[in-house]
Amino acid sequence: MCASKDLRRKPLRAFVLVRMKPGTSEEIVKSRRIRGVRMANSVLGRYDAVVVIEANSLEELQRIIYEMIEQHPNVVRTETLISIFHPPE
Repeated sequence: MCASKDLRRKPLRAFVLVRMKPGTSEEIVKSRRIRGVRMANSVLGRYDAVVVIEANSLEELQRIIYEMIEQHPNVVRTETLISIFHPPE
């Protein structure tokens, strides 16, 4: 796979599913400004937002999630899915 087409910029990718207090889902979408957050979108369904994070290590991933989610006053619940797929070279 050509490096320019490889969407994985860093070794770890996590998908964070977020439930917010009613009427506040757009606040978490603003987290795109946090380094490591590649995408953040409001969604309809069981969760209010989906955030995609890329990091070089579990420690970096933990720091980003803490900075973005655990410190946010309107976050009610999260579920973090860490990608284990490694595309062939």
